[in-house]
Amino acid sequence: MRGIYVLFLRVPYTLSTLIGGLGEVEFRAGNYAYVGSALGGVEKRVGRHLSAEKKLHWHIDYLLLRAAPYDILAAEGEKGKECEVARKLSSELSCVEGFGCSDCGCVSHLFYSPTAAHLLEAVLRAFKEVGLKPRRLEWGGG
Repeated sequence: MRGIYVLFLRVPYTLSTLIGGLGEVEFRAGNYAYVGSALGGVEKRVGRHLSAEKKLHWHIDYLLLRAAPYDILAAEGEKGKECEVARKLSSELSCVEGFGCSDCGCVSHLFYSPTAAHLLEAVLRAFKEVGLKPRRLEWGGG
């Protein structure tokens, strides 16, 4: 499937870690949603992110060294839809400024909530508002 995905992560305690070109970034304990796109195939991109054997390339790759993924939603969509979802989320959730958006004009593609339920509700609402139909991706984690 070509489209966008949201990777849900949990950071178990407040931590500071190096995130590629962003430098040292502090993450509060809680839940995060990373919005990404994969026009060459969502399953392949997400599989790469979740692989232990990879070259660190995207900001999310660095965070995944310290955070635990627990769910993935995806939807078919064209280029730019991930930015529409990110803009919707930025109006409702706090974010890690500059994360995952070095190739677009968004403030961030990583959003925070202390509770998983609130984060999921916000993501589902954003998908609906931009006309995307999310589905859960099956994977071996969580």
